[in-house]
Amino acid sequence: MTDTSRTGLLAQAFEAQRDRLSAVAYRVLGSHADAEDVVQEAWMRLARQDATTIENLPGWLTTVVGRISLDVLRSRQVRPEASYGDGLSELVITVDDSAEPEEVVALADSVGLALLVVLDALGPSERLTFVLHDLFGVPFAEIGQILGKSADATKMIASRARRKVRANERPAFVGPEQRQVITAFRAATRGGDFEALLRVLDPDVRLTVDTPNGVVVTLGATAVAAGARMVSGAVARHRAVLVNGLPGYVSWREDGTPLSIISFTVVDGRIAAIAIVADPAKLASTHLPDPV
Repeated sequence: MTDTSRTGLLAQAFEAQRDRLSAVAYRVLGSHADAEDVVQEAWMRLARQDATTIENLPGWLTTVVGRISLDVLRSRQVRPEASYGDGLSELVITVDDSAEPEEVVALADSVGLALLVVLDALGPSERLTFVLHDLFGVPFAEIGQILGKSADATKMIASRARRKVRANERPAFVGPEQRQVITAFRAATRGGDFEALLRVLDPDVRLTVDTPNGVVVTLGATAVAAGARMVSGAVARHRAVLVNGLPGYVSWREDGTPLSIISFTVVDGRIAAIAIVADPAKLASTHLPDPV
């Protein structure tokens, strides 16, 4: 068999694994672009490898993708600018049309969105272990080789990851109670009603605003309500959306340019967290619905 023929067969075998490898990398990294880069790097490493030494190609490729993905996760921690902010690497915006819960669950499952939101609570080793073992059935011994740990130590990491996943699970759909709280917040903001804002905000509410100059964090209901009252009447148009599975809305100026993406975390009838993306560059790179 010629070298060209071998390369062709190897490429064919790799392509048969591409979709699965992309799914692994995406769930570990939360970014389609990064996942594509990881899978391409895996192919380059395979092309340089003597394929006759590989007994289990799918397993070998999974290990390589896992190692590269772990390096990417760790580099984000060392270089914060290499990550994409406090939340998911990519904002996924879907119109909140009050669909039936079953329809919303089907949507979340189709893109793996709810899971990606939860996985952001995990550290690099925890995230990799959870994805590889719980989602793709990779044995602990093989994951341990990636992490440089024993199978027993890897099991402990998986157990810790599961506890965090359960603690950070979010509702599968946006209920009417959440919408009522958010509607009340919007009404109070538009009217500059400070007392009404305090009634819908958790005392320890956390507001994060992603601006061109970085992320600004405000803590406490009094400070958040004061800030919300200051911007009353600034929004021309808005549309209810789901932002990475959380209820929120997109706002536009009168000329149709996007002003902000806002998402809310509602706990026990009050807003516990608000995340705002106001960076024009990020708004421009995010696929948004049309204004209404």
